[in-house]
Amino acid sequence: GTLMGSRTCVKMAAAAWGSGFLYSVLHTANTFSITLCQGNTVDQFFCEIPQILKLACSDSYFTEVGLIVVGVCLAFGCFVFIVLSYVQIFTVVLRMPSEQGRHKAFSTCIPHLAVVSLFVSTVMFAYLKPPSLYSPALDLLVAVLYSVVP
Repeated sequence: GTLMGSRTCVKMAAAAWGSGFLYSVLHTANTFSITLCQGNTVDQFFCEIPQILKLACSDSYFTEVGLIVVGVCLAFGCFVFIVLSYVQIFTVVLRMPSEQGRHKAFSTCIPHLAVVSLFVSTVMFAYLKPPSLYSPALDLLVAVLYSVVP
């Protein structure tokens, strides 16, 4: 209540839910529009879009590029929002007169920041690694790191 009102919180939650819903609808519509010619078995922990596109009969280059562009834009927006939020939080915490209060606030924020960093770094590795590093076992490990561990 000190940093933002309930109206702002509702707007932020609605923006997160709305963008997540639209992004999932985009992926779902794309997934159902492609034809699979190599079966429907995905050698992965769960159905990732790049793994499904590898099973497609048609050339999925433009589809993949479009999905990556939309995903990068959404991810960049989320990343900027998270960084700006942490800057604001750390600014307020550093102004606290009590050292015990600062310690308690930092001990709450640092684990969340560690989880966000793990998630962002493993997702970046999964989606931006060169094709020469392709390995089903490595893809599975990275998928577990960014989906289960956080």
